[in-house]
Amino acid sequence: MAKSNKPVVWFPFAAGGTVIAFCMPVIVVLGFLAALGHVPPGLSYENLHAFAAHGLGKLVLLGVIALSLWSSAHRVRCTCYDFGLRADTLIATVLYIAAIVGSMATALFLFRI
Repeated sequence: MAKSNKPVVWFPFAAGGTVIAFCMPVIVVLGFLAALGHVPPGLSYENLHAFAAHGLGKLVLLGVIALSLWSSAHRVRCTCYDFGLRADTLIATVLYIAAIVGSMATALFLFRI
């Protein structure tokens, strides 16, 4: 049986899809409420900054953002293929590098908090 690197790509894609499915609707609703001026008391700037400054909070934020980026990159790759762009190696390389760079930028930003 030939070895494949597909699990390396599929695991973060599946995990990111799950994170997007559960977290993004909540983030959108909270963002909508904040735009209307109805910020729940627990989501004040001070509380969110304290969460992001804590080590576990940084890990959670990095996980949500990095897995979302990886899942989105894979989804865009599949969409490009469906639209007839057959340069799959080039597209995959560009998208996955963008996801890695975005994840590293997120880690750097969170490290600086």
